[in-house]
Amino acid sequence: MEIIIFLIGSFKAGGIFMYAILAVLAIGTAIIIERLLSLFYRNRGDGKILWKKVKNLVGKGQLKEALELCDGTGTYLSHVLASGIQKRIQSTSEKEIQGAFEETLLEIQPYLEKRIHYLYALSNVSTLLGLLGTVTGLIQSFTAVSASDPAQKSVLLASGISLALNNTAFGLLIAIILMLSYSFMQSKSATLEDEIDEYSLKLLHLLTESNPKSS
Repeated sequence: MEIIIFLIGSFKAGGIFMYAILAVLAIGTAIIIERLLSLFYRNRGDGKILWKKVKNLVGKGQLKEALELCDGTGTYLSHVLASGIQKRIQSTSEKEIQGAFEETLLEIQPYLEKRIHYLYALSNVSTLLGLLGTVTGLIQSFTAVSASDPAQKSVLLASGISLALNNTAFGLLIAIILMLSYSFMQSKSATLEDEIDEYSLKLLHLLTESNPKSS
């Protein structure tokens, strides 16, 4: 309870820039939640297990069953694999199958990286807002020392220093949270992209192996 009271007091002592940094945190939190739902919840499940099931069905020539499996999974990986299987059902041309993979990969890639770069930008904005609050607090402190009534100098000086330090601490705290979130999301996005590249290439080879004369 004392910690909460201390944090609320520190927030109020930080002045208007604390609200600006809080707004940055709110925007960053919204992006983080959206990315968590998209990259982790929607793409939950093991891509390796999906690939083994698809490989088994395609190996047996059960393309429609493999397509139904991918359509029912609903991940980015399954969407890409489904596009190749769908094209293989329609055509035996390796170029057309590869084209279907590449087209779907281009569609998926923006969704993998969507809004993640904003977390990096917001992290910098938070740091700058904290520094701006720090400078404002220092200006307030020096003004108090040079121009205020001697009886109020200590109070105004303490108020200015408190404003400066609280803004610095809060701005850096939010910047660290957003930067860690950015790195985490980037890592997950890269992992999904590598997984999609790997299994789509394997599926392309598998689909064309059974039809070596295709072109």
